[in-house]
Amino acid sequence: MVRDVHERRLLQPVQGCRPLIESLAGPHDELWPTGRWPAMRFDRPLGVGAVGGHGPIRYRVEQYEPGQRIRFRFTAPRGFDGFHEYELIPAAGDECVLRHSLVARMRWPAALTYPLIYRPLHAALMTDSLDRAALFTGTPVDAAHRWSRWVRLLRWIVSRVRRRVRAR
Repeated sequence: MVRDVHERRLLQPVQGCRPLIESLAGPHDELWPTGRWPAMRFDRPLGVGAVGGHGPIRYRVEQYEPGQRIRFRFTAPRGFDGFHEYELIPAAGDECVLRHSLVARMRWPAALTYPLIYRPLHAALMTDSLDRAALFTGTPVDAAHRWSRWVRLLRWIVSRVRRRVRAR
């Protein structure tokens, strides 16, 4: 079982951070790092039953509490049996924690592809997403966040494969 949690303490109360989740996959998305990663897209506005994903990762909205929490159930790639979600959690003072959790059982072939490919890409994507959230809320961002060499290599390979597919 994989339980991969990324979180960031934000210098705003939950109320001030609600637009992060409410804007997800919309025209003015404040949370998803679309400029650096494949956009998150759905077949309709966010709500239970919306189907979509980002890049090769496909899912449907399973639970949605606007401005508070959203859970996506994986439908692809093959072998991902679980969910990922964003949630806002009140913290001390006028702060909150934005948490992203991925909880899944990785079956074949994901048992092989997740640790080698998806885990490092997911960690980089989540850091970029939480950095966007921090910037939105006026929370300082650690300028040292850099993609690892492995992530840069994987992204380079993916870009080459995409070019070849488009050229066909």
